[in-house]
Amino acid sequence: MTAREAEIIELIHKEVKPALGCTEPIAVALAVAKAMEIMEDRCGISDPEWRMKDCYSLRIEVSGNILKNGMGVGIPGTGMVGLHIAAALGAVCGKSEYGLEVLNDLNDSSIRRAKEMVESKSVTVGLAETDHKLYVKAYVDSADGHCASAVIQDNHDSIVETRFDDEVLSTSQNSNEAESTDQKTTLDYNLTVKEIVEFASTVAYEDIEFILESRTLNLALAKEGMKGCYGLKVGWAINLDDNREVFGGDFLSYAMSLTAAASDARMAGCTLAAMSNSGSGNQGITVTMPVIAYSITYGTDDEKLARALVLSHLVAIHIKGYLGKLSALCGCVIASTGSACGLVYLRGGDYEQICSAIKNMIGNITGMVCDGAKVGCAMKVASGVSSALQSAVLAREGICISEHDGIIEKDIEKTIQNLGKIGSVGMQKTDNMILDIMVCK
Repeated sequence: MTAREAEIIELIHKEVKPALGCTEPIAVALAVAKAMEIMEDRCGISDPEWRMKDCYSLRIEVSGNILKNGMGVGIPGTGMVGLHIAAALGAVCGKSEYGLEVLNDLNDSSIRRAKEMVESKSVTVGLAETDHKLYVKAYVDSADGHCASAVIQDNHDSIVETRFDDEVLSTSQNSNEAESTDQKTTLDYNLTVKEIVEFASTVAYEDIEFILESRTLNLALAKEGMKGCYGLKVGWAINLDDNREVFGGDFLSYAMSLTAAASDARMAGCTLAAMSNSGSGNQGITVTMPVIAYSITYGTDDEKLARALVLSHLVAIHIKGYLGKLSALCGCVIASTGSACGLVYLRGGDYEQICSAIKNMIGNITGMVCDGAKVGCAMKVASGVSSALQSAVLAREGICISEHDGIIEKDIEKTIQNLGKIGSVGMQKTDNMILDIMVCK
């Protein structure tokens, strides 16, 4: 393995992780879990039942985008939505060492206690005064007057500050070398689409075989969602025999149903983890499931699937770098662009055709807004899959949106940067308006 290959694999490990539940409320649970551990450590609390007692309260401050994406999404195993119950669960059963799977030890007793905390108003959630799109500060106030806090910023699992009472325990400025990798942004890796394609095509298979865990986790979510017990049942409905006269029962409908079903399950609070991408479980689902569906349908071997998944993941990570973790642009636009590239690769396409697929996607569904994480995201996911396959097919036929059209440029990197500007800067007022509408309903 070359040094550059190792660096790119480091980026994949950083941005492609298992996540249990929607990552915005999970970030809140993670911050709370860390603050609880600080309280236990500094106060010498060894009672395993302490967290289950009425001897502390929680205060949570979040950025507007965290609030927007946490208001309407299901929290695993609870039948409830929102940041209050996520915070309470982080306190009762969360372990920060699990990262985005912080609620992995969830059980009936912890759910009951968390619900009691919410009902007794022991958890408060408010807007933080911050310019960061992704920001969570969790305070744990003990009955005897102590306060522990933890801050997550910019990445869903990046704890950048911890405090106990008036003492700063750690900040990102004095973090150790191992932790400093988390402060390195995606753009710092200086990726290009050309390098991504070359890497995915030539890196040793044994060095990327780990990416097949994306298939294991996300396919399990899809199969669970196909039972028709979750959310809007989008995936289940598309797959019904009665609806084949509409959808045709072809590969497109299969890919749409499988991907939407995984989103259905995840957004409605299924207790199975998703393999996330760039801090988003839905993005991880959308970037992988159309590629996995193709592999299942046409019998792709594991090595070719792994290379397609690496390509798909990395294209989405690369584009997301220009947008930031949270924006007014729906993440499925970026994720389905990645899966379009994976589909082109699986169908024998080359670099130029992969670039064409990206341009076709950017010329098609740019502008789809994010109005919060919720069960309705499964419909957007299905639309993204449809667009991805359409863009991939056209690209393989040598059809590409012209650089004279809209925001498309001849250079693929400039085209991606244009999308980033629209999503991060141009749609800022849209983002604010969406949040205002949501909190005033």
